[in-house]
Amino acid sequence: MGQLESGILESKAEPDNELFRDGVIKRFEYTMDLCWKLIQRFLKHIAQVEDSLIRSKKDLFREGARLGLLENVEAWFGYYEARNITSHTYNEQTARAVYIQAERFLPDAKQLLAALKDATRHPS
Repeated sequence: MGQLESGILESKAEPDNELFRDGVIKRFEYTMDLCWKLIQRFLKHIAQVEDSLIRSKKDLFREGARLGLLENVEAWFGYYEARNITSHTYNEQTARAVYIQAERFLPDAKQLLAALKDATRHPS
């Protein structure tokens, strides 16, 4: 998460630098992947949610929101969609849209990390 944050800060200094922007997008991809995998592990091992209840990433995010890990589940749907777009299509317009999502994602990812830390320190 720190690498994504530093990438965003660096790219602000040179907003037209495609290399910086592309680096932010790559960091967004792996940070997003780490986030959904952390949610998945939390649901399975801490909250002990049945695997059969989680059939898709949307189910995963909904359950994470229900348990208080995510504040805006719709935003997380958008982040995941943006992350997947980078795997299939990549052009200037897509890159700009994903970069914007990466900027929006960072505070929500930090909030998720704080919620996970709190939930594992004080399990219900």
